[in-house]
Amino acid sequence: MRARELGIPFEGTPATRNAITDVPGVLVGMTTLVSGDGPLITDGGPVRTGVTAILPVGQDNVRKAVPAGVYSLNGNGEMTGTHWITETGGLSGPIMITNTHAVGTVHRGVIEWTKKHHPEAAIEWLLPVVAETWDGYLNDINGAHVTTDHAVAAIESATTGAVAEGSFGGGTGMNCYGYKGGNGTSSRIVNFGGQEYVVGVFLQANFGDRDELRIAGISMKDLDVPFPMGESTWISHDRTRAEPPGAGSVIAIVATNAPLLPDQCRALARRVPLGLARTGTAGGHFSGDIFLAFSTSNAGELSSGFPESSPHDATMRNLSFVPWNYMDAFFTAVVQCVEESVVNALICNDTMVGRDGNTSYALPHDQVMNRINKGLI
Repeated sequence: MRARELGIPFEGTPATRNAITDVPGVLVGMTTLVSGDGPLITDGGPVRTGVTAILPVGQDNVRKAVPAGVYSLNGNGEMTGTHWITETGGLSGPIMITNTHAVGTVHRGVIEWTKKHHPEAAIEWLLPVVAETWDGYLNDINGAHVTTDHAVAAIESATTGAVAEGSFGGGTGMNCYGYKGGNGTSSRIVNFGGQEYVVGVFLQANFGDRDELRIAGISMKDLDVPFPMGESTWISHDRTRAEPPGAGSVIAIVATNAPLLPDQCRALARRVPLGLARTGTAGGHFSGDIFLAFSTSNAGELSSGFPESSPHDATMRNLSFVPWNYMDAFFTAVVQCVEESVVNALICNDTMVGRDGNTSYALPHDQVMNRINKGLI
């Protein structure tokens, strides 16, 4: 059950699936790794992790760079490949999301997949985009459980259609606002110039303190649910240090088929924190909040490979774009999508027990709706 199906109200009109895959050409794939129970054995589990792949223009067009922009609200995290995006305004290849200590492995996995399927791209240079959030409360994060094959499998499984929300792919072991978190997605329709465009968001939610959470503008503080980390905020069941409240991170990916310039994509990425704030977070020091936005329009116009001809024989390229003074509707769509995506990540979930018996409890639907219904009267 998703948040809207539960009856939680949201603004805006979603597209068909209410997911990032409503943006034409965008594919999403995941590899989910869940195994083992009991005490933590480094390299032996328990395992609660995975990999998510987002392909902006499908599997066959990875050399076609699309306009993109990046924004970091708080930099206690990682997203590789962003310097090149900032330099050129273009994004090419898959976007990968995993756990903090698997970034290097997934980075290599993208290279292996590209070597196999697009050797003409691999022969130049590859700067894969790999982002992360920390799942060490539930997962044996120091174990080498994520492999290059898992990254390849996530890319190869990418498809249009419904997106797995909650505890799947890179979101498997994540927590949000002190409850079981993970993946969330949403979309909005934006009309401009007589055409209907789509803005879609996918995020890996692993942030926020339980006392901060707000849904539909109503505080969810003091719901009747056990604290997920045992007797104290800083103490887990095995009496070792766990993350402080609000720690974790959130990676958000914004996609649209509206024609935009790279700086306009960056402007969309800068609106992500406004949607997050609607759900209660103030953005914490221990959280890596990093966002990437791209437009699938103008694919290939920003591609940057070795020259295929002399400058004398080369031709100019052109970008179409929405005029800046009509961008507000797209900004609003981002904020609305981010808010709903966070709530979907919480609603589409179950309680999960991980290493050392550490437990991340699911958000209680009945209590949430009881509080919302009272608040809306």
